[in-house]
Amino acid sequence: MLIEFRVKNFRSLCDEQVLSLVASSDKALQDSNTLPTGVAAAPLLLRSAVIYGANAGGKSNLIKALQFMRDVVLESASVIQPGQSFSVQPFQLDASSAGQPSIFEVTFLLGKVRYQYGFAMTAQRIISEHLLVYKTAKPQRWFTRHFDADTGKDIYTYSSSLKGAKSLWESATRPNALFLSMAVQLNSAALRPVFDWFAHHLVIFNEQSALNPQLTIQMLQQADGRKEICDFMSAADISIANIDVETRKVPGHAVHFDLTAGRTEVRTEEVEEHRLRFHHVTDQGQAVFELADESSGTRSLLFLAAPVLNILNQGLTLVIDELDTSLHTLLVRALVRLFHRADTNSGGAQLIFTTHDTSLLDAPDLLRRDQVWFVEKDPDQASSLVALAEFSPRKHEALERGYLMGRYGGIPFLSSSLGLKR
Repeated sequence: MLIEFRVKNFRSLCDEQVLSLVASSDKALQDSNTLPTGVAAAPLLLRSAVIYGANAGGKSNLIKALQFMRDVVLESASVIQPGQSFSVQPFQLDASSAGQPSIFEVTFLLGKVRYQYGFAMTAQRIISEHLLVYKTAKPQRWFTRHFDADTGKDIYTYSSSLKGAKSLWESATRPNALFLSMAVQLNSAALRPVFDWFAHHLVIFNEQSALNPQLTIQMLQQADGRKEICDFMSAADISIANIDVETRKVPGHAVHFDLTAGRTEVRTEEVEEHRLRFHHVTDQGQAVFELADESSGTRSLLFLAAPVLNILNQGLTLVIDELDTSLHTLLVRALVRLFHRADTNSGGAQLIFTTHDTSLLDAPDLLRRDQVWFVEKDPDQASSLVALAEFSPRKHEALERGYLMGRYGGIPFLSSSLGLKR
């Protein structure tokens, strides 16, 4: 489970911003919306968090920052080539920030062990890197790395708790690669859980990592999977009793490159085409619809079904940018409640999402105050992340109205003319 994410000097996030999933002492919805960890430093973690903000306010940049950190962990040792630059983007509207490294850090929980991992980087190299492991209340600093500009070398320190061929991993780590990633590539069993958390426990859907409908289609082709998806849709109050998948071969095209001849050839090949048919049952009767006949919201929720079910079953962390896109507000609420229900989320899965759907703020028994965050830009165009709890709203305060009135920030400033000439 994600405990905390920190980022500094990335895109519009100039100063350090902190997203925390540690629950406050508030007792509201504690049984449903929080999860006991057994860890003293973070005894209760939130099952979900929502982030609001105006268009171009920076809320998507927070997701992009986490996505970028994940990509560097997964790719710096295997995809990035020697001498190749990173596509990191520091805050550009301040001269001092533009020349400084971007900084990322996550704290997460695997089992009963808390990990705190982070790094600082420029486009050319990794500047620093560290890993703290909390098997007890006292941390073990497994390794630190920092670039010494005077010598032009990376300086490493290790804890005796980190087992393995540390000298080999160190010598193999390029300036533009993470030590963590290289060590895992060279079969570090001790560091593998940290790498795997990024690879398998953190799932991000945004414009850079689109949803793949094929996962749901594959699940629908199995009887057990089809039942799970139908139950999932029913839990969201969509009256689908069954979904048929008809698969057939149709002519398609594939591009082949002939290395010997040095030419590209387009060939006609058979590809699989899937036809989905939806059986709806209500008190008034039943009917069968094609995929095109279903609403965009139903289609979006359907293609979310397999990934979300997998995330709920395995207790993963799901991050979605603009969850409300193509989803009716009632479907968004239903999806969020799946993460709050003990019967559908027994594995400790988390949902973090951005949205413009302000109705969620006052939806009955949906969100605690510590689950709500706002992002807004200051006059210098730097984005700030602020928790709703910092505003100390009254117990029965109308949060949606307060937000739209600008009480908590994170809303656009609109001219009375909206740019129209009078």
